[in-house]
Amino acid sequence: MDQDNTVPKLNFGYWLDKAIEWGQATTLESQKDVCLHLPQLQEFLHQLYETIKHLSSTVAIQQFPLIGQLLGRLCWNPFVIGYDESQKTLMWCLCCLYSSEPQSTVELKANSWIRSLLCHLLSSSKWESNEAETSTFVSALGYTSADYYCHLVKNMVVSLVTELRENQFNGLNIQGSISASHVNAVSIFCVPLITLPDLTPLLETLLLYHGGSSKEILSSEFLEAVNEAFLKKKISLPESAVFSLWLRHLPSLEKATLHLLDQLFSIQLNSLEEVACVMKDSLLPQAASHPAIFRIVNEIFKNALMETDGTSGVTTIIQVFTQLFLQAHQNENKQHKFPLKAYFPYHHQPLVRGLVRRPSELPTSYWSQHLKHISDMLKELVEDTNVSSLTDLFEIWFLVACFGEWLDIAAEQLLKAAVEPDAVLWLLAFYYCPKNENQQRTQTMVEAQAVYSHLMMLFSCTDLSLKDLEAAVHRITGIEQCWNQCLTTHLLTNFLLFSHGGHKIAQECIYHITKTTDTSKEVYNLLTRTAYRFNHSGEENQRTVKLLNELLQKLTLKV
Repeated sequence: MDQDNTVPKLNFGYWLDKAIEWGQATTLESQKDVCLHLPQLQEFLHQLYETIKHLSSTVAIQQFPLIGQLLGRLCWNPFVIGYDESQKTLMWCLCCLYSSEPQSTVELKANSWIRSLLCHLLSSSKWESNEAETSTFVSALGYTSADYYCHLVKNMVVSLVTELRENQFNGLNIQGSISASHVNAVSIFCVPLITLPDLTPLLETLLLYHGGSSKEILSSEFLEAVNEAFLKKKISLPESAVFSLWLRHLPSLEKATLHLLDQLFSIQLNSLEEVACVMKDSLLPQAASHPAIFRIVNEIFKNALMETDGTSGVTTIIQVFTQLFLQAHQNENKQHKFPLKAYFPYHHQPLVRGLVRRPSELPTSYWSQHLKHISDMLKELVEDTNVSSLTDLFEIWFLVACFGEWLDIAAEQLLKAAVEPDAVLWLLAFYYCPKNENQQRTQTMVEAQAVYSHLMMLFSCTDLSLKDLEAAVHRITGIEQCWNQCLTTHLLTNFLLFSHGGHKIAQECIYHITKTTDTSKEVYNLLTRTAYRFNHSGEENQRTVKLLNELLQKLTLKV
């Protein structure tokens, strides 16, 4: 369009004179005149927007030096912004004047002025503080000021949402498309008003909006503010909008993951059902169905595990998260489901497939065979000469740790089922002592075999005393290596739960172990994982279930 002909056609000076004449429409005469001119004014504003929407803010102001004065006056006229789509058009015009990368103090001040003007348009407090000036107009419409504000915001939000969605589907129509800088400006204007309930549809639409740009078009300030409000439960958003937020803004995803970990460690949770509830409420397990989100969350968990020296509390949290992720992944529509390799791209895929199989997917009679299969694959991998660095070894160990449910079942199967003990014991020995420097894992395996043989000799005894378990208990209380201590504790706790005579001395034995060693949290986490598994898969022996609950009640007071 020829810019020389644009200014006269818009009749800019005429409408600026009118805006000055009307002021804020406080007299009956000015109100009548405003109403008389509203349709023509809206048409003018639409033409103005169509003219400047493809211009930079600098060029737009050069073309129309008094545009700020005109828009500023119209934004304070309640008759103008209450008419049809005038408020939305004013907002889009202001967006065109916003400098996404201000280069001077003048541009910074202009941005600040535009932001405050948009806040005025949307904020209820602004309308309420100008009650005297707007009361005539509001009462003429038959509304209270609160009703008026509510309808005004809702109508504007609906209008903006419609325009953004139409633009999303009409991205190839360049003349009709909204520029990325204008969408960026809208996102910035939303920041002070994030928690307004009426604004939620606009937040959702912006988060799901991508346009045609390869770069992020929403401001980082907006994305951070939305994430902060969501984490503090000040706003509620659909899952799709939250997932889109985390996919397009890595710092928000990292903050959400760390926030979840802080929650889980700062509040008293009495069961893994409660842990699972907090996790589901965070939406992170569901969001992890997208491989990019899963890998980042997994990396943060991995770092948390290293920083805490692999404490059982952190591994238990990771295991529950992995189970919830698998549930969400299995519930995904087949057309949208990503292959497992997308989540574990650098791991031995047969091992991944073996670990991902949920125990509930297999008959219990097949568990021992499946565990041997996992153990054999793992042993072949670990003893491969190519796995020479500690980093490679840690990555393999972390993968196994994520699917720790199979490890708990392994310790149980050693006592309850006909298994090849060496293969299953090796699996447990690797978990508790992945490094084999100075034959550490080999020594752990020898210790585990000795404890296992001793416990199996006593497994069918119905009348046991603490003295009968003295050898196993001594291996816990009398050894310095924590990995041997943890593995022996795991085997002994399962013996007390599942053996014929273990029930009678379980409380006495657990009390003795936790009193003389620093294993209270280890035992507690093992018992909570067992209880969680029983609640989901069932346990036929009700005596075992009752004992488990009693032990948990007593240990809860100690940890």
